[in-house]
Amino acid sequence: MSHSTNRENLTVPRIENDSSRSSSRTAINSPRNLSQSRDQFNSSSPKEEFPMPPSQWGDDVPTSPPSMDEEMQTSSPTPQKFTISSLFKPSGALRPFRLMKKEFRARLAIYHTDWHFNQLILASAVFLFFTNLLPGITFASDLNALTGSNYGTIEVVFSTGLCGVIFALFSAQPLTILGVTGPFSILAERIYELCIHNLHIPYLPFMAWTCIHSMWMLILLAVFNAHDYTMKYVTTFSTEIFSLLNSVIYFHKAVQELQRNHEKVSFASFLYSVIGCIGTFLVAVFLANANNWAPLFHRYVRMAISEYAAAISIIIFIAMPQIGELKHLDKQTLNVSKSFKPSHPERSVFFVEFWKLDIAYIFAAMIPALIVTTLYFFDVEVSTICATLPRYNIKKPRAYAWDVMLLGVTTGLCGILGIPPANGLLPQAPLHSESLLHDEVDEKGNKTRTVYEQRWSHLLHALGIMAFVSPPFMHVLGLTPTSVLAGLFLFMGEQSLSVNPILHRIFDILTPPSELPNLSKEGIKNYWGIHMYTVAQLVITGIVFGVTFTPAAPSFPIIIILFVPIHLKLSPRLWSKYVLDKVDSWACREGDLRLYPELEMPAIEGRDDDKDDETKDTAMIEGRAKDDGEEVQQLKKRSPSCEEKRA
Repeated sequence: MSHSTNRENLTVPRIENDSSRSSSRTAINSPRNLSQSRDQFNSSSPKEEFPMPPSQWGDDVPTSPPSMDEEMQTSSPTPQKFTISSLFKPSGALRPFRLMKKEFRARLAIYHTDWHFNQLILASAVFLFFTNLLPGITFASDLNALTGSNYGTIEVVFSTGLCGVIFALFSAQPLTILGVTGPFSILAERIYELCIHNLHIPYLPFMAWTCIHSMWMLILLAVFNAHDYTMKYVTTFSTEIFSLLNSVIYFHKAVQELQRNHEKVSFASFLYSVIGCIGTFLVAVFLANANNWAPLFHRYVRMAISEYAAAISIIIFIAMPQIGELKHLDKQTLNVSKSFKPSHPERSVFFVEFWKLDIAYIFAAMIPALIVTTLYFFDVEVSTICATLPRYNIKKPRAYAWDVMLLGVTTGLCGILGIPPANGLLPQAPLHSESLLHDEVDEKGNKTRTVYEQRWSHLLHALGIMAFVSPPFMHVLGLTPTSVLAGLFLFMGEQSLSVNPILHRIFDILTPPSELPNLSKEGIKNYWGIHMYTVAQLVITGIVFGVTFTPAAPSFPIIIILFVPIHLKLSPRLWSKYVLDKVDSWACREGDLRLYPELEMPAIEGRDDDKDDETKDTAMIEGRAKDDGEEVQQLKKRSPSCEEKRA
């Protein structure tokens, strides 16, 4: 128990007489007991994971443990009166720049240590290049068709590379990966329809002001330490819904891509598009499981095939239509620019004359900007948390506020340039950390699993993506059939869904009760409560996805956020504490992840608390789940042979 908790639970015994008071005071003031008290204080105090040098300490950093007199004074049970001004004190929740200042100082002191390089870092950069570029061009095809060519392939590639370079150089947590996401593509499409069909105004100037407003909103969230009083209330109930929504969006985009093919090409070409889509998906899934082919091939070969499964599948189905009679089909390919200029034929430079928009629409752009801010803040926070999970043994300081501020800057810059703003990516962020895992051996010979915390992998992959804005590389991207992109959408949806605990609980619903594990040792008599919990998540996901087809589509991120307090209020009334202990937990906190730690679980014979507390259903951000007591690998892009190699 922490020292602060001991003070809160301290009870003062009744003193019978002066002699007992005197003996008590003597015991406290004796040198031996005083030393023990201070040693106890030092052992119970939290320690910095990566301490800053004294030259970087601020005024609020203590240089020595408090004296016993100070401890006696601070242990006074008299509550302090709350005032608005207390929020702005040095340790107050709304103290401007409190988190940013702390994170900047901590990272600046160790910035020079971020630039070390080895073979594993190079392999990670290559892996990131494919896992970021391929989904990006997939969304580019969709955005090009649904935004009137205002956002196309070159815009998405330019944004991903530019924002990646900026974050690699200046972010406080370079393990976080940025790119164009599926939820933003929905927002961009709905805002385009609003501008063109309802407001009858130019799209890019309105989007520029949306990004500019989102910029100062994100900066304000960083300045006033929003991470401390927002993300700590998010549970896996919401993050699992958000992950499932992403999967559904991927599947829907694949169907949309095939539908557009059906409208533009002959029936024979459309049938081949279906074959190309399904073939790309199945080959990618088959190759992604290459690590299970043992003893076939060397483990290094299996590892390479598994990690580059999507790239290999795409290359195969790009080349296939060039063979024999297939090359005569009127197939649809990715629309790209032939030179370094925007996709829209009326644009010649990457710059938007945003000041020409009418003043009324400038203020109106604050409404979609609020939605973009909500989505981007939630996305980048969860991405950073995923990339710095405790199992990665991150040694350097974690950072949130500084990166939210930097994200605001890149969002405003992208709006002015007329390119889609990049955001935190899932599952690319945790996959980045997975690709950097290795074993470190200390002086005693003990092995510790950790990651290389550096900036080279982020920078090199971003520079590689930036190279594809040049005409020769852009021509290569133009050879990609849109049916292949539809297959990649299916593969991304499958990969995202496979790490979601909701999928496993859906299988439990479809499994006969007699075949399910007995949870009586968990305090759960039957699966009815767990099934209803899963059904509630599915219903909410369906509602949010349905909203994306209505004029209120841009507001879907706010709907997800609104379910956070609703869930916290209603969940203890709808489900027992045993069910919540099994399926729900805090998504963004360290230590005890139980939703209601004050609800102590009664002792149940045969119950294994250590196993029960092990990650539970945090697989959306942990990348793994529990099924019948056995650990099931969730991130299919992560190869077990990779761990054997690094062991």
